[in-house]
Amino acid sequence: MAIEAVVFDIGNVLVEWNPERVFDAAVGQAARDHLFHRVGLHAMNEAVDAGAPFAASVAALAAANPDHAATILLWRDRWAEMFSPAIPHSIGLLRALRRAGVPVFALSNFGAETFALAETLYPALTEFDRRYISAHMGVIKPDPSIYAMVEADCGVAPAGLLFTDDRADNIAAAARRGWATHHFEGSAGLARRLVAEGLLSEAEARP
Repeated sequence: MAIEAVVFDIGNVLVEWNPERVFDAAVGQAARDHLFHRVGLHAMNEAVDAGAPFAASVAALAAANPDHAATILLWRDRWAEMFSPAIPHSIGLLRALRRAGVPVFALSNFGAETFALAETLYPALTEFDRRYISAHMGVIKPDPSIYAMVEADCGVAPAGLLFTDDRADNIAAAARRGWATHHFEGSAGLARRLVAEGLLSEAEARP
């Protein structure tokens, strides 16, 4: 079946998502690892992606861990640094697909408040034909239901959707539903896949 729409993850596909970089610079790798896993910064962020309020969730975790409070609050105060910079070639591919008349969707684990901020930082995030943001949907990848919700809303058969994401578990979940998938490991590889699918010419897919 021919591809009818391309579905983009956002973090590490269109814009780098690297909280480790900020925390390692602030407190070092060992302290960061403790905060992310034992104190639960990653778990808190997953809850935000599922719909919990961002600023209040960070503040609550800081209050529950007073010895680490100042560092935990970096997740709120320096979030824009963690979500940066843009990946120009990927954004170029998004725009090239739109110029070619190929529908482009976003499917991303993202908090509602942070996504609103991200839109102001990176206007390309407003350019999708449809946007499926986990906090708005109340479920996160790789839960199968989020893919079913996309299918039901967009009206494209699973085999007509080409989904690119940097996480193998998210890709695998989409593939189990019959989606075409591309494990994102760099914009050049995605460009080659879009050309191979006949969605862009080589000239259109160049950086």
